Amino acid sequence: MWGHLRASSSMYKRVASRDSMNADVESNSDLLENGEQEMTNPSWRYSCPHVLVATIVAFLFGYHLGVVNEPLESISIDLGFSGNTLAEGLVVSTCLAGAFAGSLISGWIADGVGRRRAFQLCSLPMIMGASLCATAKTLAGMLAGRFLVGLGLGVGPPVASLYVTEVSPAHVRGTYGSSIQIATCLGLMAALVIGIPVKNIVGWWRVCFWVSTIPAAIFALAMMFCAESPHWLYKQGRFAEAEVEFERLLGSAHVKSAMLELSKSDRGDETESVKISELLYGRHSRVVFIGSTLFALQQLSGINAVFYFSSTVFRRAGVSSNLANVFVGIANLTGSIVALVLMDNLGRKVLLHWSFFGMALAMAVQVFASSGVASYYGAFYFSVGGMLLFVLTFAVGAGPVPGLLLPEIFPSRIRAKAMAFCMSVHWVVNFFVGLMFLRLLEQLGPHLLYSIFATFCAMAVVFVKRNVMETKGKSLQEIEIALLPQE
Repeated sequence: MWGHLRASSSMYKRVASRDSMNADVESNSDLLENGEQEMTNPSWRYSCPHVLVATIVAFLFGYHLGVVNEPLESISIDLGFSGNTLAEGLVVSTCLAGAFAGSLISGWIADGVGRRRAFQLCSLPMIMGASLCATAKTLAGMLAGRFLVGLGLGVGPPVASLYVTEVSPAHVRGTYGSSIQIATCLGLMAALVIGIPVKNIVGWWRVCFWVSTIPAAIFALAMMFCAESPHWLYKQGRFAEAEVEFERLLGSAHVKSAMLELSKSDRGDETESVKISELLYGRHSRVVFIGSTLFALQQLSGINAVFYFSSTVFRRAGVSSNLANVFVGIANLTGSIVALVLMDNLGRKVLLHWSFFGMALAMAVQVFASSGVASYYGAFYFSVGGMLLFVLTFAVGAGPVPGLLLPEIFPSRIRAKAMAFCMSVHWVVNFFVGLMFLRLLEQLGPHLLYSIFATFCAMAVVFVKRNVMETKGKSLQEIEIALLPQE
């Protein structure tokens, strides 16, 4: 297509070997250091369209997480499993199972066929799965469709984090990373809005699934015109194409400096396969431990439990679940917009640290509300206020930062597979928190359960302070060299 025609017309006189490439960029290092090369930040306008296309997969992620919330009752009636709570739970959890399976292979797909092709591949099961759900006549058909959708969701978001990190200029990488969280919020809100007529129009839930095929198809087609990750191309030894894509993303004045940065972190082992044992016990184990722990603490904070319990809290005060979803959605979107503004100003570590601190404080308010000390109305206001504060502070840091920070701190060679491993941890913890929440709520009560969540948030504050490095404004190569000094 258009991008490939540009690449083929610009690749004459390009070197083909890694040694020649390194020699070429090193010959320009003195020029760069003396300031004769343009040293201003690259314009964000070059990379922005590519990032916006990539965030469509985050929109789909949010949409499919929320698409069954309102229509679930209608789905159960039409497909003949009304009142079967196990079947209703399977409609939700089967998507999570598919996402876990997809996340396990996402790194190998992204490294094998490239980021763009991985995006296009993940859109196929989302289109096929949504179509199956929309035409389902039985529970089995619905579950098969939900699993396929989950498979696509497991591949898409990790690759989106990789892609946005690798195509973004350092000075706006945090802002672009926050746009993923905003797209997810918009997807959730779109699912809620589209699901509103479901109680009044028979079979409307099928329309809810059909609608999702439109952005998925647009996403697959638009990716044909987007740039491939120059970092992936460099790993494949396709240096000429990497230069062409850097020109599309950064502008011609910054191509040589970008290629020089890539050569600095080149350890000569890019083509070697990455084994799971290397992620767990090798020289990269520390950053993988930080990444997987951040995702685990994100889920153990109780965010999904709070999302689930929000409707119940509002219903106790006679407020409809739709209005509850609106309040939670507004808090989530507001926090995400704040993160977008502050990510490249305050930095990742600061936002993550104070986000978890705010979440711990919000959970402490929830504990107080459920303790029986406050009056009935006081307990309600504290409970609602604590819940909205929790969602708001989560969206400021703990929500968007891990997905941005981890691709930044992972070395290029292991980035895709390490992200896949950490996302699989995310989905496993997510599944068990969702599975155990209601049972723990019955056995422990909200007072003790929220105390446990507050403790995990406090642990996250300490963990971030001791283990997370600041990556604001640094190139990926500078971060890699800082974490893994060249020997």
